[in-house]
Amino acid sequence: MQKQEKENIELVYLSMDDYQELKKTMIVIYHSLPESYWTEKHIEALIKKFSEGQIVIKVNGEIAGCALSIIVNYEDFSDKHTYREITQNYSFNTHTDEGDMLYGIDVFIKPEFRGMRLGRRLYDYRKELCERLNLKGIAFGGRIPNYHKYEHELSPKEYIEKVKRKEIDDPVLNFQVSNDFHPSKILSGYLEGDEASGEFAVLLEWDNIYYEKPNKKVSTKKKIVRLGLVQWQMRPYKHLEDLLQQAEYFIDTLSGYRSDFALFPEFFNAPLMAENNHLSEPDAIRELAKHTDSIIEKFSELSISYNINIISGSMPEMKDGRLYNVGYLCRRDGTIERYEKIHVTPDEEKVWGMQGGSGLKTFDTDCGKIGILICYDSEFPELSRLLADEGMDILFVPFLTDTQNGYSRVRHCSQARAIENECYVAIAGSVGNLPNVHNMDMQFAQSMVFTPCDFAFPTNGIKAEATPNSEMILIADVDIDLLRELNQFGSVKNLKDRRTDLFELKRK
Repeated sequence: MQKQEKENIELVYLSMDDYQELKKTMIVIYHSLPESYWTEKHIEALIKKFSEGQIVIKVNGEIAGCALSIIVNYEDFSDKHTYREITQNYSFNTHTDEGDMLYGIDVFIKPEFRGMRLGRRLYDYRKELCERLNLKGIAFGGRIPNYHKYEHELSPKEYIEKVKRKEIDDPVLNFQVSNDFHPSKILSGYLEGDEASGEFAVLLEWDNIYYEKPNKKVSTKKKIVRLGLVQWQMRPYKHLEDLLQQAEYFIDTLSGYRSDFALFPEFFNAPLMAENNHLSEPDAIRELAKHTDSIIEKFSELSISYNINIISGSMPEMKDGRLYNVGYLCRRDGTIERYEKIHVTPDEEKVWGMQGGSGLKTFDTDCGKIGILICYDSEFPELSRLLADEGMDILFVPFLTDTQNGYSRVRHCSQARAIENECYVAIAGSVGNLPNVHNMDMQFAQSMVFTPCDFAFPTNGIKAEATPNSEMILIADVDIDLLRELNQFGSVKNLKDRRTDLFELKRK
């Protein structure tokens, strides 16, 4: 057949009208096996039980390849199952529409059509079907027909390792691995009469990253999350009520745009220190700490009334006689959780006598797991990596920087955190100046939302950016499913590719 004739390629469901042609093809391909083809009764049973799982690919009307599959309850089978067991003696009575795994029964491409990447189309269809049916993944026992050439010198495990290192060429196994299937176990005695493989098979699996465990409860977890960042203007406030009124204005505005989060900057309440400017700097910051409980109580009320999760930036807090830089996550369901600045800056320690905290954790929200690091903490990659290991999808960084140099440190380190941890990072800071507040003279900020750098994201890794040094809000939508896809299929996989055989990161 000439190349130019191979024009009409179609993927269609297998029908009984295709059987005779299919039988001839199977006899050619499986000539070395005792039973080299499925009978008409077998094919009819598969189509009747699960028509969507039986497909053929045709080129100019001629069958070029085929894929057969069933759905099984995977836990019903041990990880040492055989082909006969998984098909219940070739009756396919193991198929159930209530199962959780798509199991591959057969897949092949006729020799004269190989090299056209038709096999990839069959595997892609299976993956799409698996996702559409919300199954955990795909599994099948892959033959290793070249193993008989090495069976006297290599165990199946050694053979597979050499194939993976490209020391041995196994086109079947190489093709399956290149299609994102990972070997999970050696199955002995898998297919009776498969002498070429020594009756061994490799259990190959593909995980559906979009799988959601069925839940009778109404699911409220969002996949598209709208982030609202407050680029706060430092201005004088005579009373706490005035500051809270301005904060509510921003929360109201973000809620009006249906934002899921409102992120405030670090020390956004610093203007209230003006009334204590006659005190020493350590005393003034401790007076400011007396407002923290009232602010959090009000923020929690606002999070409920405006239906938005509020990240309070940070503020000083006294605990057991020590001064800390802390913030609170006020969820819209009314719950509140505390976070701490782990690394205080030299200035915070020297001028105010502030202590570094010790609490580090992720927070569950109705939009997935989030992490929060206050300003300087973003410059220590170990912290965000520990949060990433706990499943963090979005990292929030409230910050306060007085110079462009300080801002650049926070900005560039936060962007690095997005790349290395395969997550979104939102940073929010304050702008303007407070000439009547010691140690808070001026601020420089440009709030931003960062993404990983891969094809599904902006090429420069910046989802959204505010105007530098201007009071405003910044709103951006982030897609959590894109992170799942990146984790599995990204151009690089920073989390997966870590050399944990050489190093590890753990808490003390």
